[in-house]
Amino acid sequence: MTAPPDDVLWARGLHYTYDGSPALQGVSFGVREGEIVAVTGARGSGKTTLLRCLSGQELPERGEVWFNSAPVHTLGRAARERLRLRRFGWIDSSPRLVPELTVWENAALPLLLQGTGYRTARKTACAWLARLDVGDCARKRPAVLRQAERQRVAVARALAHSPDVLFADEPTAPLHRTDRAQVLRALSAAARSHGITVVLATHDFAPTPAARTADETGAALADRIVTLTDGRRSRAPAPEVEPAPTGPEGAAACSLSV
Repeated sequence: MTAPPDDVLWARGLHYTYDGSPALQGVSFGVREGEIVAVTGARGSGKTTLLRCLSGQELPERGEVWFNSAPVHTLGRAARERLRLRRFGWIDSSPRLVPELTVWENAALPLLLQGTGYRTARKTACAWLARLDVGDCARKRPAVLRQAERQRVAVARALAHSPDVLFADEPTAPLHRTDRAQVLRALSAAARSHGITVVLATHDFAPTPAARTADETGAALADRIVTLTDGRRSRAPAPEVEPAPTGPEGAAACSLSV
């Protein structure tokens, strides 16, 4: 079986058990190139497990995962690690920065691990840090930064090597509302400007267009919403999110954060 040609990432019939309890129960999922998809649901609904299976961090017990028509579910550990390093980006619910490294070294880490030259890696990392409004922190250590600043550094690290797909597992969960909205806008604008596909797990959900306009949650900034309930796709169709504005108005909105 091959993946649908329009989907850069595709999964079929995923099953996964965690500590004896079913975390995924037959989930099928697809995302097109450049699309931002929000995976919503209550805590424990299977969002993190789905992202880990899609990104190759975990292998499903049953089911298939395809990336650009390549079967991720049949790859060995080393091949999946190379795939994650070169083609995928990951943002966790906490920054998980290396405390001994400076901010720019943390942001440049994926590039350095790929063998990119020191000067090029530093220039690229600093450019992303500047886009995410933490460029003045480049020489500092993570310990002296605010939580929101550390999370912006984690976003820069995930974007620095221009991944094909960025996975974000509740990336703003520990942040205050204002910082959460700023980080989400920055992430969304950066991904759209570089054509990066994003799969975003979030428990935030704005049910109506008016609510989405008033409260920029992760779901509000997505092109499409997929809802999980107890490890299954919700039967009720998730409301489509209005597309991001284009033209001068859209550009002005993006310039607020990036």
